[in-house]
Amino acid sequence: MSTITATDLESALTGNPEALEVHLTLVERDVSIEGHLVKIHCHCLSVDGNDRVQPHRLAEFMRNAVVDYAIPRSKLAEAKARDAKFNSSEAIAELVERAKRSFTDLAKTGEGGEMLLFLLAERFLKLPQILCKMDLKTDSRMHYHGADGVYAGVTPEGTLKLYWGESKIYADAKAAIRSCLDSLAPFLIESEQETAARERDVMLLSDKADLSNPALTSALRKYFDKSSVMSKRVKYCGVALVGFDAPFYPKKDGKAIAEEIVAASRLELSDWRDTIGERLTLEKLDQMEIDFFCVPLPSAEGFRAAFLKAMGISEQ
Repeated sequence: MSTITATDLESALTGNPEALEVHLTLVERDVSIEGHLVKIHCHCLSVDGNDRVQPHRLAEFMRNAVVDYAIPRSKLAEAKARDAKFNSSEAIAELVERAKRSFTDLAKTGEGGEMLLFLLAERFLKLPQILCKMDLKTDSRMHYHGADGVYAGVTPEGTLKLYWGESKIYADAKAAIRSCLDSLAPFLIESEQETAARERDVMLLSDKADLSNPALTSALRKYFDKSSVMSKRVKYCGVALVGFDAPFYPKKDGKAIAEEIVAASRLELSDWRDTIGERLTLEKLDQMEIDFFCVPLPSAEGFRAAFLKAMGISEQ
């Protein structure tokens, strides 16, 4: 096997896409900006049968996918096989605890945004994560230095589309967009050299890229082997997420009306789109393919707190 196909990548995807729709409502997808290659997707929080938005339920949903996000696929497959052999859930339970311990307890952590990006990349865009960054951390209280995620797609011609991920959860939408694209830009536009921001991740991909299936993993890693001709068939793309405070959610215990929240999100999306276009030009990202998620929240701070609580982590 020398090339990766779309079917190969699809076989590595995790989770039920419909479960995502329980917690996030799609407002718009594939919104374009003239002169750019970006596609903007907007989701707002869903409204339940009691006319409430439930950020804590979203956080709990994210927590339940923690092993898929934080544990390499091959290690998870080994644990499942061991449990099947001994009719047990011990190996999986161990991985759950290991995954949870890899998250930081810092109050300003951005790891909730990174995990939300993972869920949207895999379940909405059908782009599997191919580098498990949480497994590379040597200290749970430190953030991994590199992209917020690495995902893969493939063209019909067999070119691997490598998606560098970046996420920011801020109170202010413009600040989140500015910071997100500022952080993403070096991974996409720096020239090929050892000092490039992405170089460490590329080196890790040559050794750590993982699609669980050994034959597929071996084929995938050839794209990152500088001595292989397959390394010339990699195209850099971006996948980004920003979450920010939005005024159109009801105050605490207020009644939420789903149609009104969607309509307000769609109205505000015009301004977010303009800001994204301006920043893409300033960061020289006009001609880079980027999937950009906008997720308005009742409170960015509240989202972080809900995620830490769901993970059983006390803020420090």
